[in-house]
Amino acid sequence: MKHYFILAFSACFFLHTQAQDSTKTSKEEEEDYSQYGDVEYVGSETKTYANAKINGLAPQRFASISWDAQGAHTLKFSDIGSYAPESTWTASEEGKVNYLGGLRLYANIPVVSSNKLLWQLGFNYAASNYQITGISPSSKIISVLDEKGLKTTGLFSTLYKPLDAKQFILVQAQADVSGDYSLSNPQSLRYSRYSAAALWGKRPHDRFQWGVGLSQTYRAGALNYIPVILYNKTSKSGKWGTEILFPARAHARYRFSTNSLLLVGYELEGNSYRLEDFSNSANSFELRRSELRPRLEFQKKLTGFFWVSAQAGVRLNYSFDGDNLPNGKDFFRGFTGQQPFAAFSSMTPAPYLNFGIHFVSP
Repeated sequence: MKHYFILAFSACFFLHTQAQDSTKTSKEEEEDYSQYGDVEYVGSETKTYANAKINGLAPQRFASISWDAQGAHTLKFSDIGSYAPESTWTASEEGKVNYLGGLRLYANIPVVSSNKLLWQLGFNYAASNYQITGISPSSKIISVLDEKGLKTTGLFSTLYKPLDAKQFILVQAQADVSGDYSLSNPQSLRYSRYSAAALWGKRPHDRFQWGVGLSQTYRAGALNYIPVILYNKTSKSGKWGTEILFPARAHARYRFSTNSLLLVGYELEGNSYRLEDFSNSANSFELRRSELRPRLEFQKKLTGFFWVSAQAGVRLNYSFDGDNLPNGKDFFRGFTGQQPFAAFSSMTPAPYLNFGIHFVSP
Protein backbone atom coordinates (compact mmCIF):
# COMPACT_ATOMS: atom_id res chain seq x y z
CA MET A 1 0.00 0.00 0.00
CA LYS A 2 2.89 2.32 0.79
CA HIS A 3 4.16 2.04 -2.77
CA TYR A 4 0.85 3.37 -4.17
CA PHE A 5 0.92 6.47 -1.99
CA ILE A 6 4.63 7.12 -2.69
CA LEU A 7 3.93 6.90 -6.43
CA ALA A 8 0.90 9.16 -6.14
CA PHE A 9 2.78 11.74 -4.02
CA SER A 10 5.71 11.78 -6.45
CA ALA A 11 3.43 12.28 -9.46
CA CYS A 12 1.50 15.11 -7.82
CA PHE A 13 4.74 16.79 -6.58
CA PHE A 14 6.24 16.69 -10.06
CA LEU A 15 3.14 18.13 -11.72
CA HIS A 16 2.82 20.84 -9.07
CA THR A 17 6.49 21.80 -9.47
CA GLN A 18 5.98 22.15 -13.20
CA ALA A 19 2.90 24.31 -12.59
CA GLN A 20 4.85 26.66 -10.31
CA ASP A 21 7.67 27.02 -12.83
CA SER A 22 5.38 27.76 -15.77
CA THR A 23 4.82 31.37 -16.79
CA LYS A 24 2.01 32.99 -18.73
CA THR A 25 3.05 33.47 -22.34
CA SER A 26 0.06 35.39 -23.67
CA LYS A 27 -3.01 37.32 -22.70
CA GLU A 28 -5.13 34.41 -23.94
CA GLU A 29 -4.15 32.32 -20.89
CA GLU A 30 -5.71 34.94 -18.62
CA GLU A 31 -8.92 35.20 -20.64
CA ASP A 32 -12.18 33.90 -19.13
CA TYR A 33 -14.11 32.80 -22.20
CA SER A 34 -17.26 32.01 -20.23
CA GLN A 35 -18.03 35.71 -19.93
CA TYR A 36 -18.94 35.83 -23.62
CA GLY A 37 -21.80 33.35 -23.22
CA ASP A 38 -24.13 35.53 -21.17
CA VAL A 39 -25.49 37.96 -23.74
CA GLU A 40 -27.62 37.50 -26.81
CA TYR A 41 -28.45 40.38 -29.15
CA VAL A 42 -31.89 40.64 -30.68
CA GLY A 43 -31.99 43.68 -32.90
CA SER A 44 -30.94 46.57 -30.70
CA GLU A 45 -32.14 44.88 -27.49
CA THR A 46 -30.02 42.85 -25.09
CA LYS A 47 -31.29 39.59 -23.58
CA THR A 48 -29.31 37.91 -20.80
CA TYR A 49 -29.32 34.23 -19.86
CA ALA A 50 -27.77 32.27 -17.01
CA ASN A 51 -24.47 30.86 -18.29
CA ALA A 52 -23.86 27.13 -17.79
CA LYS A 53 -20.44 27.90 -16.25
CA ILE A 54 -19.17 29.96 -13.39
CA ASN A 55 -15.70 31.44 -13.04
CA GLY A 56 -13.00 29.25 -11.57
CA LEU A 57 -14.45 25.79 -12.17
CA ALA A 58 -12.16 22.96 -13.21
CA PRO A 59 -12.10 22.74 -17.03
CA GLN A 60 -15.02 20.86 -18.57
CA ARG A 61 -13.83 17.71 -20.32
CA PHE A 62 -14.90 17.05 -23.90
CA ALA A 63 -12.86 13.84 -24.21
CA SER A 64 -10.78 11.80 -21.75
CA ILE A 65 -8.68 8.68 -21.62
CA SER A 66 -7.46 7.40 -18.25
CA TRP A 67 -6.21 4.32 -16.44
CA ASP A 68 -7.66 3.34 -13.08
CA ALA A 69 -5.92 0.90 -10.71
CA GLN A 70 -6.70 -0.45 -7.22
CA GLY A 71 -4.27 -2.11 -4.82
CA ALA A 72 -4.49 -5.44 -3.04
CA HIS A 73 -7.59 -6.35 -1.02
CA THR A 74 -9.60 -9.36 0.12
CA LEU A 75 -12.95 -10.31 -1.44
CA LYS A 76 -15.51 -12.73 0.01
CA PHE A 77 -18.95 -13.94 -1.16
CA SER A 78 -21.71 -16.06 0.33
CA ASP A 79 -23.40 -18.92 -1.51
CA ILE A 80 -25.91 -17.87 -4.13
CA GLY A 81 -29.36 -18.26 -2.58
CA SER A 82 -32.03 -16.12 -0.97
CA TYR A 83 -31.22 -13.89 2.03
CA ALA A 84 -33.34 -11.43 3.97
CA PRO A 85 -31.78 -7.94 3.98
CA GLU A 86 -30.70 -8.07 7.63
CA SER A 87 -29.76 -11.75 7.79
CA THR A 88 -26.33 -13.02 8.82
CA TRP A 89 -24.22 -14.93 6.32
CA THR A 90 -21.12 -17.08 6.06
CA ALA A 91 -18.45 -16.69 3.39
CA SER A 92 -18.31 -19.71 1.08
CA GLU A 93 -15.76 -18.30 -1.37
CA GLU A 94 -12.74 -16.06 -0.91
CA GLY A 95 -9.82 -14.63 -2.86
CA LYS A 96 -7.07 -12.04 -2.65
CA VAL A 97 -7.38 -9.37 -5.33
CA ASN A 98 -3.81 -8.39 -6.16
CA TYR A 99 -4.86 -5.89 -8.82
CA LEU A 100 -8.09 -4.38 -10.11
CA GLY A 101 -8.22 -1.76 -12.86
CA GLY A 102 -8.50 -0.92 -16.50
CA LEU A 103 -9.02 1.62 -19.25
CA ARG A 104 -11.61 4.39 -18.99
CA LEU A 105 -12.90 6.42 -21.95
CA TYR A 106 -15.17 9.45 -21.86
CA ALA A 107 -16.55 11.87 -24.45
CA ASN A 108 -19.08 14.71 -24.05
CA ILE A 109 -19.69 16.61 -27.28
CA PRO A 110 -21.89 19.72 -27.69
CA VAL A 111 -24.64 19.19 -30.27
CA VAL A 112 -26.41 22.53 -29.74
CA SER A 113 -24.55 25.38 -28.05
CA SER A 114 -26.26 28.75 -27.78
CA ASN A 115 -27.20 31.22 -25.10
CA LYS A 116 -30.73 29.78 -25.00
CA LEU A 117 -29.85 26.08 -24.98
CA LEU A 118 -26.91 23.75 -24.41
CA TRP A 119 -27.37 20.12 -25.48
CA GLN A 120 -24.57 17.56 -25.23
CA LEU A 121 -24.28 13.88 -26.13
CA GLY A 122 -21.74 11.63 -24.48
CA PHE A 123 -20.17 8.17 -24.32
CA ASN A 124 -18.41 6.35 -21.48
CA TYR A 125 -16.55 3.06 -21.13
CA ALA A 126 -14.88 1.54 -18.07
CA ALA A 127 -13.14 -1.83 -17.71
CA SER A 128 -12.43 -3.59 -14.41
CA ASN A 129 -9.90 -6.40 -14.88
CA TYR A 130 -9.19 -8.61 -11.86
CA GLN A 131 -6.04 -10.49 -10.91
CA ILE A 132 -7.03 -12.78 -8.04
CA THR A 133 -4.99 -15.42 -6.21
CA GLY A 134 -5.79 -17.84 -3.40
CA ILE A 135 -9.24 -18.52 -4.82
CA SER A 136 -11.05 -21.07 -2.68
CA PRO A 137 -12.08 -24.31 -4.49
CA SER A 138 -15.79 -23.63 -4.05
CA SER A 139 -15.62 -20.13 -5.56
CA LYS A 140 -18.10 -19.28 -8.28
CA ILE A 141 -18.54 -15.51 -8.49
CA ILE A 142 -14.89 -14.77 -7.70
CA SER A 143 -13.74 -17.19 -10.42
CA VAL A 144 -15.92 -15.39 -12.98
CA LEU A 145 -14.53 -12.02 -11.94
CA ASP A 146 -10.97 -13.32 -12.27
CA GLU A 147 -11.61 -14.81 -15.72
CA LYS A 148 -13.88 -12.18 -17.30
CA GLY A 149 -13.81 -8.99 -15.25
CA LEU A 150 -16.53 -6.36 -15.44
CA LYS A 151 -17.27 -3.68 -18.04
CA THR A 152 -19.62 -0.72 -18.50
CA THR A 153 -20.50 0.89 -21.82
CA GLY A 154 -22.92 3.80 -21.83
CA LEU A 155 -24.48 6.71 -23.66
CA PHE A 156 -25.76 9.87 -22.01
CA SER A 157 -27.34 13.19 -22.89
CA THR A 158 -27.24 16.49 -20.99
CA LEU A 159 -29.59 19.42 -21.49
CA TYR A 160 -29.01 22.84 -19.93
CA LYS A 161 -31.84 25.34 -20.40
CA PRO A 162 -31.53 28.87 -18.95
CA LEU A 163 -34.91 30.37 -18.05
CA ASP A 164 -33.68 33.93 -17.58
CA ALA A 165 -30.60 35.78 -16.36
CA LYS A 166 -30.40 33.78 -13.11
CA GLN A 167 -32.54 30.61 -13.28
CA PHE A 168 -31.89 27.40 -15.20
CA ILE A 169 -32.98 23.77 -15.61
CA LEU A 170 -30.48 20.92 -15.95
CA VAL A 171 -31.51 17.44 -17.15
CA GLN A 172 -29.37 14.36 -17.74
CA ALA A 173 -30.31 10.86 -18.94
CA GLN A 174 -28.03 7.84 -19.28
CA ALA A 175 -28.22 4.22 -20.46
CA ASP A 176 -25.53 1.71 -19.41
CA VAL A 177 -24.84 -1.89 -20.33
CA SER A 178 -22.78 -3.42 -17.51
CA GLY A 179 -21.60 -6.98 -16.97
CA ASP A 180 -19.01 -9.67 -17.70
CA TYR A 181 -19.48 -9.47 -21.48
CA SER A 182 -16.79 -9.17 -24.15
CA LEU A 183 -16.59 -7.65 -27.64
CA SER A 184 -16.97 -11.12 -29.14
CA ASN A 185 -19.96 -11.89 -26.91
CA PRO A 186 -21.79 -8.59 -26.24
CA GLN A 187 -24.62 -8.22 -23.76
CA SER A 188 -28.19 -7.73 -24.91
CA LEU A 189 -29.45 -4.16 -24.78
CA ARG A 190 -32.56 -5.41 -22.98
CA TYR A 191 -30.45 -5.50 -19.82
CA SER A 192 -29.54 -1.82 -20.03
CA ARG A 193 -29.89 0.15 -16.82
CA TYR A 194 -31.22 3.71 -17.03
CA SER A 195 -30.33 6.71 -14.89
CA ALA A 196 -31.72 10.23 -15.00
CA ALA A 197 -31.58 13.47 -13.04
CA ALA A 198 -33.42 16.78 -13.27
CA LEU A 199 -32.85 19.91 -11.23
CA TRP A 200 -33.79 23.57 -11.07
CA GLY A 201 -31.14 26.05 -10.11
CA LYS A 202 -30.05 29.67 -9.79
CA ARG A 203 -26.89 31.52 -10.79
CA PRO A 204 -26.85 34.66 -8.59
CA HIS A 205 -23.55 35.84 -10.08
CA ASP A 206 -20.63 34.60 -12.17
CA ARG A 207 -18.94 32.86 -9.22
CA PHE A 208 -21.89 30.94 -7.79
CA GLN A 209 -24.60 28.51 -8.91
CA TRP A 210 -26.81 26.18 -6.91
CA GLY A 211 -29.70 23.84 -7.61
CA VAL A 212 -31.99 21.14 -6.23
CA GLY A 213 -33.56 18.17 -7.96
CA LEU A 214 -34.26 14.43 -8.05
CA SER A 215 -32.45 11.50 -9.62
CA GLN A 216 -32.95 7.87 -10.56
CA THR A 217 -29.54 6.35 -10.08
CA TYR A 218 -27.41 3.21 -9.76
CA ARG A 219 -24.48 4.90 -8.03
CA ALA A 220 -25.41 3.03 -4.85
CA GLY A 221 -25.37 -0.23 -6.83
CA ALA A 222 -29.10 -0.99 -6.94
CA LEU A 223 -31.87 1.16 -8.36
CA ASN A 224 -32.63 4.13 -6.13
CA TYR A 225 -34.40 7.50 -6.15
CA ILE A 226 -32.64 10.26 -4.23
CA PRO A 227 -32.59 14.07 -4.04
CA VAL A 228 -29.74 15.97 -5.73
CA ILE A 229 -28.03 19.17 -4.59
CA LEU A 230 -25.79 21.26 -6.85
CA TYR A 231 -23.46 23.78 -5.21
CA ASN A 232 -20.61 25.34 -7.21
CA LYS A 233 -18.93 28.43 -5.80
CA THR A 234 -15.68 30.35 -6.28
CA SER A 235 -14.19 32.86 -3.84
CA LYS A 236 -13.62 36.48 -4.85
CA SER A 237 -9.89 35.82 -5.05
CA GLY A 238 -10.51 32.91 -7.44
CA LYS A 239 -8.22 30.66 -5.37
CA TRP A 240 -10.80 28.66 -3.42
CA GLY A 241 -14.06 27.05 -4.38
CA THR A 242 -16.42 24.08 -4.24
CA GLU A 243 -17.67 21.70 -6.93
CA ILE A 244 -20.54 19.67 -5.48
CA LEU A 245 -23.24 17.48 -6.98
CA PHE A 246 -24.36 15.72 -3.82
CA PRO A 247 -24.51 12.77 -3.17
CA ALA A 248 -22.62 11.73 -6.33
CA ARG A 249 -19.51 13.82 -5.62
CA ALA A 250 -18.24 16.75 -3.59
CA HIS A 251 -14.90 18.55 -3.79
CA ALA A 252 -13.15 21.58 -2.39
CA ARG A 253 -10.98 23.31 -5.00
CA TYR A 254 -7.76 25.29 -4.76
CA ARG A 255 -6.14 26.99 -7.76
CA PHE A 256 -2.37 27.32 -7.79
CA SER A 257 -2.55 29.28 -11.06
CA THR A 258 -4.65 29.54 -14.21
CA ASN A 259 -2.97 26.32 -15.37
CA SER A 260 -3.15 24.06 -12.30
CA LEU A 261 -5.55 23.19 -9.49
CA LEU A 262 -6.17 20.69 -6.70
CA LEU A 263 -9.48 19.00 -5.80
CA VAL A 264 -10.04 17.35 -2.41
CA GLY A 265 -13.20 15.34 -1.80
CA TYR A 266 -14.95 12.14 -2.85
CA GLU A 267 -16.96 10.47 -5.60
CA LEU A 268 -19.53 7.68 -5.37
CA GLU A 269 -19.28 5.22 -8.29
CA GLY A 270 -21.61 2.34 -9.00
CA ASN A 271 -23.76 0.30 -11.36
CA SER A 272 -25.57 -3.01 -11.70
CA TYR A 273 -23.54 -5.73 -13.50
CA ARG A 274 -25.16 -8.78 -15.11
CA LEU A 275 -23.21 -12.06 -14.81
CA GLU A 276 -24.11 -14.41 -17.66
CA ASP A 277 -22.87 -17.54 -15.85
CA PHE A 278 -25.64 -17.25 -13.23
CA SER A 279 -28.38 -15.79 -15.43
CA ASN A 280 -30.97 -17.47 -17.62
CA SER A 281 -34.26 -16.69 -19.37
CA ALA A 282 -36.09 -16.68 -16.02
CA ASN A 283 -33.83 -14.27 -14.18
CA SER A 284 -30.84 -11.95 -14.46
CA PHE A 285 -28.19 -12.32 -11.76
CA GLU A 286 -26.60 -8.92 -11.14
CA LEU A 287 -23.88 -7.65 -8.83
CA ARG A 288 -24.87 -4.30 -7.32
CA ARG A 289 -21.45 -2.71 -7.22
CA SER A 290 -20.90 0.65 -5.49
CA GLU A 291 -17.78 2.23 -4.02
CA LEU A 292 -16.97 5.46 -2.22
CA ARG A 293 -13.70 7.13 -3.24
CA PRO A 294 -12.21 9.79 -0.91
CA ARG A 295 -9.40 11.35 -2.94
CA LEU A 296 -7.02 14.09 -4.01
CA GLU A 297 -6.94 15.09 -7.66
CA PHE A 298 -4.30 17.34 -9.24
CA GLN A 299 -5.03 18.83 -12.67
CA LYS A 300 -2.54 20.69 -14.84
CA LYS A 301 -2.58 22.22 -18.31
CA LEU A 302 -0.31 20.30 -20.66
CA THR A 303 -0.57 22.36 -23.84
CA GLY A 304 -3.38 24.18 -25.62
CA PHE A 305 -6.67 22.59 -24.58
CA PHE A 306 -5.03 19.41 -23.27
CA TRP A 307 -4.83 18.84 -19.51
CA VAL A 308 -3.50 15.94 -17.43
CA SER A 309 -4.80 14.69 -14.08
CA ALA A 310 -3.59 12.45 -11.26
CA GLN A 311 -5.89 11.02 -8.58
CA ALA A 312 -4.86 9.25 -5.39
CA GLY A 313 -7.23 7.96 -2.74
CA VAL A 314 -8.90 5.00 -1.08
CA ARG A 315 -11.64 2.78 -2.44
CA LEU A 316 -14.22 1.97 0.24
CA ASN A 317 -16.79 -0.69 -0.55
CA TYR A 318 -20.42 0.42 -0.22
CA SER A 319 -22.13 -2.50 -1.96
CA PHE A 320 -21.13 -5.58 -3.96
CA ASP A 321 -24.13 -7.80 -3.27
CA GLY A 322 -26.07 -9.96 -5.71
CA ASP A 323 -29.72 -9.82 -6.83
CA ASN A 324 -31.88 -12.05 -8.99
CA LEU A 325 -34.06 -9.94 -11.31
CA PRO A 326 -37.15 -11.85 -12.61
CA ASN A 327 -37.08 -11.82 -16.42
CA GLY A 328 -34.34 -9.21 -16.25
CA LYS A 329 -36.73 -6.55 -14.94
CA ASP A 330 -35.32 -4.41 -12.17
CA PHE A 331 -37.08 -3.57 -8.92
CA PHE A 332 -36.80 -0.85 -6.29
CA ARG A 333 -35.63 -1.90 -2.84
CA GLY A 334 -34.42 1.48 -1.64
CA PHE A 335 -33.21 1.70 1.95
CA THR A 336 -36.18 -0.05 3.57
CA GLY A 337 -37.36 -2.71 1.07
CA GLN A 338 -37.49 -6.35 2.17
CA GLN A 339 -36.82 -8.05 -1.17
CA PRO A 340 -34.31 -10.89 -0.63
CA PHE A 341 -30.70 -10.72 -1.79
CA ALA A 342 -29.20 -13.49 -3.93
CA ALA A 343 -25.70 -13.12 -2.43
CA PHE A 344 -23.79 -11.08 0.13
CA SER A 345 -20.17 -9.98 0.00
CA SER A 346 -17.45 -8.18 1.92
CA MET A 347 -14.40 -6.33 0.62
CA THR A 348 -11.51 -4.69 2.45
CA PRO A 349 -10.50 -1.09 1.56
CA ALA A 350 -7.80 -0.53 -1.07
CA PRO A 351 -5.66 2.38 -2.25
CA TYR A 352 -6.30 3.49 -5.80
CA LEU A 353 -4.67 5.66 -8.49
CA ASN A 354 -6.02 7.20 -11.67
CA PHE A 355 -4.00 8.98 -14.37
CA GLY A 356 -5.61 10.65 -17.37
CA ILE A 357 -5.26 13.07 -20.26
CA HIS A 358 -8.18 15.27 -21.27
CA PHE A 359 -9.27 17.56 -24.08
CA VAL A 360 -11.14 20.41 -22.38
CA SER A 361 -13.36 23.32 -23.34
CA PRO A 362 -11.98 26.88 -23.50
